Amino acid sequence: MRLIGNILWFVFGGFVMGLGWWLAGILAFVTIVGIPWAKACFVIGQFAFFPFGKVAISRKNMSGQDDIGTGMLGSLGNVIWFIFAGVWLAIGHLLSALLCFVTIIGIPFGYQHLKLASLALAPIGKTIVDKEVAAAAGYTGI
Repeated sequence: MRLIGNILWFVFGGFVMGLGWWLAGILAFVTIVGIPWAKACFVIGQFAFFPFGKVAISRKNMSGQDDIGTGMLGSLGNVIWFIFAGVWLAIGHLLSALLCFVTIIGIPFGYQHLKLASLALAPIGKTIVDKEVAAAAGYTGI
């Protein structure tokens, strides 16, 4: 079922938003200072291409301890990200979600866009894992 969902997602909107994430990553990479954000963009862009069966969770939930992205520097990075790119990617996902919610079949895709929109607002300190791995780590938001 995940394979079918991912194929339909990719054809009907996931491709465009994944490219949006990769474009943001390229722009961040060009600035040199934005290389840490660029890496996150490419990872999340891959997630935006094929989101079914995966989930974005805090690295603190995975490891049980803070790291540079889940602490104070990660919060500062998320503020900078929000101002320069996050709000635009979130708007793209929200508009895509609205288009998907027009049809009953599109509702699961709209829900995925809403999850990606919330991730677009603050991606620093998150990691993308399979749902089974997240469940084993004690993540209950699946």
